[in-house]
Amino acid sequence: MVIQSEERSVNLRRRQTTRLAPLPLALAAMLAAVIFIVDTATDLEIAVAVFYVIVVLICATQLDRRGLLFVACGCMTLTIISYLMTRSGAREAGLINGAISLTAVAATTYLALRMRAAQSLAHEARAQLLQVARVSALGELTATIAHEVNQPLAGLSAHGAASIRWLDADPPNIAEARASCQRIVDDAQRASAIVQRVRNLMRRMPPTPTPTDANDAIRSVLGLAAGELQHHRILARLSLDGALPLVMSDRVQLEQVILNLVLNAIDALAAPDVDVRDLFIRTMIEQGNQIRVSIADTGAGVDSQSRERLFEAFYTTKANGAGLGLTLCRSIVEAQGGRIWADANAPCGLIVNFTLPFEGEDNS
Repeated sequence: MVIQSEERSVNLRRRQTTRLAPLPLALAAMLAAVIFIVDTATDLEIAVAVFYVIVVLICATQLDRRGLLFVACGCMTLTIISYLMTRSGAREAGLINGAISLTAVAATTYLALRMRAAQSLAHEARAQLLQVARVSALGELTATIAHEVNQPLAGLSAHGAASIRWLDADPPNIAEARASCQRIVDDAQRASAIVQRVRNLMRRMPPTPTPTDANDAIRSVLGLAAGELQHHRILARLSLDGALPLVMSDRVQLEQVILNLVLNAIDALAAPDVDVRDLFIRTMIEQGNQIRVSIADTGAGVDSQSRERLFEAFYTTKANGAGLGLTLCRSIVEAQGGRIWADANAPCGLIVNFTLPFEGEDNS
């Protein structure tokens, strides 16, 4: 592979929700107090307590299961206390209205808990799908990864044999033996780095947003795909902004997005009718505190209608494609506050861009 460098996950949303939680919860508390006062002050025939369902719905977006049950029980208790404290109106009508209000609060709480459970199952299914897609992408690179690991292992054997020869010489050539030993260390570190990249992409852990260097993630992915690029005689050109700020992103998921887009570009460039096989990867700072990563190829490209549907589930332009890779890329990018889209590359090919936000003006 030739690289010409013109240098220079559910958890993020949860943190944002935690940051915003005090305001909705305070609003819910104030609303509950107003409902209680109005319900107590009005006649028993007026079913004001039914509005506690709004309090439950607000808290359903902020609290866990136990917290939501506590709020629901609190609303039902306030309904009963208000009924006992209200002096005006018919008791029978008030009893019926109270029962309706209690039923509404209980039903709303039940449905909210069912919805939360369904969301949890959907998140788990999405996590498993991401893992399958990650393993599938690495499966496509099995041959090239094996080749990349085999090279330093062969170097270890050759340099070890050379060290023995230098030490067996009469007199022993210590300087050359030391140099061979240093090359053994270098090859071992190189093999370890390749294995570590694979392990990082294989691990299945909850997304953990951390300050991440997108340029470094790109280099790591290209290290994995180096053999595939060389096999298809693809020239990779990099234009990476050296002042690119760090983004709050899960490193593994970011590399998965980049790897998927690079593999798609390789597939497009590996077609037999492609004459110019260039892969362009560029990073830059966008307005609005965002970075942009662009991955362009000089393949056959796709028409405008197909470009609009590229990120739809199960839509694919490949003969044997599943139509999930780009959908998962969109899911990951959007979950981290960015967006992804495709443009035509001039004079031929496709450009896939995605953006990610960064905080502050100087995160680098």
